[in-house]
Amino acid sequence: MSHHRAELLAAVRGIAERAGHAILDVYNSAFAVELKEDRSPLTAADMAAHRLIVSELTLLTPEIPVLSEESAAAHTGQRRQWPIYWLVDPLDGTREFIKRNGEFSVNIALIEHHESVLGVVHAPVPGYSCVGARDLGARRFDRDGSVRAISVSGQRGEVLRVAGSRSHADARLLGVLDKIGAHELRPMGSALKFCLVAEGEADVYFRFGPTSEWDTAAGQAVVEAAGGRVTDMALQPLRYNQRETLLNPDFMAYADTSAPWAQWLGDNPGRPRND
Repeated sequence: MSHHRAELLAAVRGIAERAGHAILDVYNSAFAVELKEDRSPLTAADMAAHRLIVSELTLLTPEIPVLSEESAAAHTGQRRQWPIYWLVDPLDGTREFIKRNGEFSVNIALIEHHESVLGVVHAPVPGYSCVGARDLGARRFDRDGSVRAISVSGQRGEVLRVAGSRSHADARLLGVLDKIGAHELRPMGSALKFCLVAEGEADVYFRFGPTSEWDTAAGQAVVEAAGGRVTDMALQPLRYNQRETLLNPDFMAYADTSAPWAQWLGDNPGRPRND
């Protein structure tokens, strides 16, 4: 099975990188911004990446359905019956894309029985990919062709390094950081925050507030393959395709399991939403 996953991981990394090239074609041009029904932004880059990824994943594994952010509504009645499927965010961080700060990503994950077992997070502008799969570890591929194994930082220092959002802030997060004390905020957009944790460049990434399952699945696979954990605020593993909604509970990705997370979270348990 691990041999099969290794082949899948290599193929999916290639798909993500090609989607990244399609995104950059739009990024380097004058592009329009539309608003979806939920008022989130949509560009031609989102749709170009979506079409490429869905097409290529369907060719790669015709027996495995694909759930993309841009096609989710079409699969509402079907997805709960899928034991295995691809979960895709073609362009995570559209707001960062619009700001042209380069901090956006392509996220592709394989979900098996509610667990993210394989993931690729590709950053088109800097040109690197963080990839990981269960029993295979995690690696980073850079634009210059270099490859290296990555792993979380198993022991935190006196100052906790916290990966934070460029576009989202929350009073609950500030409350937790106040309890933690000495910390250093490392701002980053999109799922690239998961990469900071997976590479040992951050100790934790807290997220209070709405995210969808396609925002986290690939990053979770990479962090867990690198030796970390991704849980809800009750410290239960984040799981997929178990609820009517595709919204995640509040969550955290972290390296050091011995840290007093429950004590720091205190009255901010962020229980999973069941609606």
